[in-house]
Amino acid sequence: MTAQKPENNETKEILIVEDHPIFRMGLTDLIEQESDFNVCGHAESVTDAVKVIEKASPDLVIVDLSLKTSNGMDLIKILNEERNHPPVLVLSTYDENIYAERCLHAGARGYINKKEASELVIKAIRQIFSGNIFLSPKMTNTILNKFQSGSASEITPSVTQLTDRELEVFTLIGQGMIPGDIAKSLHISAKTVYSHTERIKEKLKINHSSELVRFAALWAERDKHQI
Repeated sequence: MTAQKPENNETKEILIVEDHPIFRMGLTDLIEQESDFNVCGHAESVTDAVKVIEKASPDLVIVDLSLKTSNGMDLIKILNEERNHPPVLVLSTYDENIYAERCLHAGARGYINKKEASELVIKAIRQIFSGNIFLSPKMTNTILNKFQSGSASEITPSVTQLTDRELEVFTLIGQGMIPGDIAKSLHISAKTVYSHTERIKEKLKINHSSELVRFAALWAERDKHQI
């Protein structure tokens, strides 16, 4: 079924923030098949994206969370501080059960797993332009069931308890990075990485660093193959 087009015929300008050229090109081609959509620019980092947004004033920003030199979540937060910022749609390989709500709380208007992008991205864009939030049917049901069962406020030893920065550190640990490399990647001190690591262990009820590394690696592997 073809998604309904917006009532006005004005072309909507879309910025893609993605550091994988092949995926970026494919997404651009997909979007520009729609006569009322145009990709006005590309960026590979948060810094570049901010510059393009200031220059091109896109109507929508599509951002990946995992960028080479930055984190897409930072862009969501930066834009959310502005009064007239464009809405943000997140496309990511990260597990939506962990990241979708987090992105919405930060200010995003939608979240799609990259594996579903070709089927859902146009629908998501149109829904966001209509003033709505877009999540996959699976994630929508998860959220509704959670609130219906009253479990939204339960405290469990889960990755969902981690702050955004702690989750970044945890993810990098799972990718095999050592504290010094994590510090350089996130532009923070090694001492700060250590503090985050200790809080992560406490929240996840993990006693030893080796256990944390193993758990983070298993979580990262599961997240990579998440459907």
